[in-house]
Amino acid sequence: MNMEPGELVTSAPLAARLAIPSGPLFFPVTAFAPDGSVDLDTYRAHVRRGVEAGAAAVFACCGTGEFHALTPEEFEACVRAAVEAADGRVPVVAGAGYGTALAVRYARLAEAAGADGLLAMPPYLVVAGQEGLLRHYREVAAATPLPVIVYQRDNAVFTPETVVGLARTDGIIGLKDGLGDLDLMQRVVSAVRTATSGDFLYFNGLPTAEQTQLAYRALGVTLYSSAVFCFAPEIALAFHRALGTGDDTTVRRLLDGFYGPFVELRAQGRGYAVALVKAGVRLRGLDVGEVRPPLHEPAGDHVKQLAELIERGYALLEETK
Repeated sequence: MNMEPGELVTSAPLAARLAIPSGPLFFPVTAFAPDGSVDLDTYRAHVRRGVEAGAAAVFACCGTGEFHALTPEEFEACVRAAVEAADGRVPVVAGAGYGTALAVRYARLAEAAGADGLLAMPPYLVVAGQEGLLRHYREVAAATPLPVIVYQRDNAVFTPETVVGLARTDGIIGLKDGLGDLDLMQRVVSAVRTATSGDFLYFNGLPTAEQTQLAYRALGVTLYSSAVFCFAPEIALAFHRALGTGDDTTVRRLLDGFYGPFVELRAQGRGYAVALVKAGVRLRGLDVGEVRPPLHEPAGDHVKQLAELIERGYALLEETK
């Protein structure tokens, strides 16, 4: 259902739970057994640890969770496992993507598995116009009662006018930005603010979002995904608290001594935004297995550098005490 100009419908339960960033948003990796199958027990343990560590929400089977590599059956099983592990303590948002028909199917599987909302990722491969993109996300939103966050990146980049259309669509509650064009984001925020009468959520969804979060906060974007939380939750939480309390000294120390070097290491290989994170989880003692093709494992030297960097990050936390 499309809304009249100036109206904005949100799903109060999820939107309200996400609106106040009580902690980083947790995007768990998907655990695979040595034979390549999904390891649901380890996945539950990973999600449970993140929730107990202080995550504000769990985003299951999204980019870091290798959504692209999961069958529909595996996807539903993982979302259900995440819901079980979260146990109502924080909301669980599931990925949904590919073409419209498949995205609708994944949305309905997520609903059946008990998810609280959807992260709608870009449609597969095609470069569509604004009218087609808007129609795609409206059909995904109409498929279930689950509130939808639209993910802007790659082949799904929106004009401010299109985001206003998304914000006026029943069931769409926010925009996650993985593009990093701050000029565009400012125009989007301004357009939605002046054209609607309600709240609309914005998320910094860039890889290692902490590196750019100071800039996003200046636009009023306080929510962000944290891949680092997967393997070093104490570091991610310390950074989140420092941002929220205006502790610029800790923010700068962690940016300069940990996040900046981590981003440089991540840039050493394609797919490292997922593969390096998964390696980090294994380094911290939870065997979540390797990434599935077409991603590949990080080079041994890069894993060694990651281990040293994690150690340095925790040493920085000791210095802040």
